[in-house]
Amino acid sequence: MTEEAQKDPNPAEATPPAEEKPAEPEIPQITFDDFGKVELRTAKVLEAAPHPNADRLFVLQVDGGTEKRQIVAGIRGHYEAEELVGKTIVIVWNLKPAKLRGEVSQGMLLAVSDGDTVSVLSPDKSVSPGGRVS
Repeated sequence: MTEEAQKDPNPAEATPPAEEKPAEPEIPQITFDDFGKVELRTAKVLEAAPHPNADRLFVLQVDGGTEKRQIVAGIRGHYEAEELVGKTIVIVWNLKPAKLRGEVSQGMLLAVSDGDTVSVLSPDKSVSPGGRVS
């Protein structure tokens, strides 16, 4: 008996291991009450400038209806600044401000990514800045 036959008594019946897809990370579940704490609003982009200290970030000035704010968004490389100015976007309005590479961000722009494609979420009809998303 060959050494290979000793390792696998039925070589004709052996099947190659199935190609496994990488497991998706477990996504924590939230309650309706948790989700109710998130305030999503529409905002109109007034200005868009490259972040001075980060190649993938834009610094956006937005009009959220009741006030103007600055947000930092990681969409540079997927959009040109000119494409964003005048666009109505969806942002997390009540996110605690954070400093990103030296610039204060007072919200978070929502976007979807699919492989190399990144698309900013935007209403499909004309709405005023500050519209609540539900």
